[in-house]
Amino acid sequence: RTVSHISKDMSEMTISSFPLLLLLVYLSSTAFAFVPNSILISAKKVPFLTMSSSNPSSTTEGECAAAKAADEAFAATGNPLPNLPIPPPLLSTTPGSWAYDTMSRRVDEEILQRTYEENEEEFQSPDFAEALSNMEALRNELRNAANTKLRHLLPLTEEQAKDPERVEEWQQWYDIMNPYVEAGDTWLTAPWMVTEFFVYRRFMEALGYFDPSNAATCMWDPFLKAKRAGLDTSFASAENLMEKVEALPNTKEGVELAAAFALWGNKMDLSIWPADAANSDVDVFSDVLAAAEKNLLHDDLITLASYCETLREEGGGVIDIIVDNAGFELVTDLALADHLVASGVAREVRFQLKSHPTFVSDALEKDLLETVETYAKLDASTYPFAKKAGERWKSYLENNQWTCHENSFWVQGAAMWEMPSKLRTNLKENCNLAFVKGDANYRRLLGDRYWDYTAPFQDVVGAYFPCPVCALRTLKAEVGCGMEKDQVERASSLDDNWLVN
Repeated sequence: RTVSHISKDMSEMTISSFPLLLLLVYLSSTAFAFVPNSILISAKKVPFLTMSSSNPSSTTEGECAAAKAADEAFAATGNPLPNLPIPPPLLSTTPGSWAYDTMSRRVDEEILQRTYEENEEEFQSPDFAEALSNMEALRNELRNAANTKLRHLLPLTEEQAKDPERVEEWQQWYDIMNPYVEAGDTWLTAPWMVTEFFVYRRFMEALGYFDPSNAATCMWDPFLKAKRAGLDTSFASAENLMEKVEALPNTKEGVELAAAFALWGNKMDLSIWPADAANSDVDVFSDVLAAAEKNLLHDDLITLASYCETLREEGGGVIDIIVDNAGFELVTDLALADHLVASGVAREVRFQLKSHPTFVSDALEKDLLETVETYAKLDASTYPFAKKAGERWKSYLENNQWTCHENSFWVQGAAMWEMPSKLRTNLKENCNLAFVKGDANYRRLLGDRYWDYTAPFQDVVGAYFPCPVCALRTLKAEVGCGMEKDQVERASSLDDNWLVN
């Protein structure tokens, strides 16, 4: 497929205390009457690790033989793939990398430890004794990640095996993990994307999340308290944001601003920056927005707005938002969806949500519904604009202008070009534009591979994605594409940690 890259020079960027952000859009030339384009936006935050600023494709990290064999097997299926040769995936074997730190330390010492502390009363109760023991066993595996070989999920119980959805999800994970289990790979030697998603699925197994034999742990969300804290501290920022959203014009400029709000909302990731109750009445997001323009690396929002204008003129399209985090970021996604419907760009917004708790703050359908209900019940004298927004959101759900869809694919460590045929067909036939939110979803768009940072987004993602796509992402991993060479050089010269902080 022939594609082109539209770029636009921006004002001088000042790297400050804000994360690198990407907004990339591919518009399929086969479905629409104009040239396909890509969009990129970028900015920055505080160092976590000391890392090389060179292109990761030049590192000495070895390839995973099982991943290479799996790539070859998928290529033989004839399904759409990136136009460019597919590079090797990120592994977790290089000390000092974000992947290594995540799998060898951060998941255990920070995420699971904090989850235990937030739910200590539950974990110390008799009903959670087995879950606590299983959780500790998983943590011991991660403490010895370099030497612990991966295994499959445990076989389904007789009761679970009666549920076709559970059987399908279990088989999908078996197929994803089998190359690495058979090869004897460890938590560090298998691709990072695979192991990072799998560790959360293993955590669900440890808890008995899908096991109906224990009512206390079945469908119990260990991250709910963290997500609710994020929700409860969002109101002050949301009040000012919703005042802006309500005043957005039904024009291209309105779409540009609404998309920018959602882009910058990806800064709020509870797995890295837990909610701070002390700031519940502080509008921190306005400071982010105020610094947004000077932190941009590249901006093609005009292309996105022009396409949305076409959808508006045609009576509105079906727009999917592949959701990332709950908390304030979800509020910014709802604000985007609000404007898309209110302005006539979308006749329906479909929220694609996670099917089980993962990555701490990733949103389930119940998180979205709770957010809407909470905002609709806010005190009108304190948060008038946020309350009105909640009431609008509630009406969108009641009128099916907003719909929620959970799918196991969104919580699995497979590249998005490996999307199941049923989901791919649904997006191809029914979706006019998909917004893909967040770092983990973006990594999956790129297969979590060592692409050259300047590789065109259309050649990497547009070549295979089944519908027009816009990716909005804060960099928290050493992977990216679609960036201009001079901007990459400038970012890396200003901060060695620009890829992860």
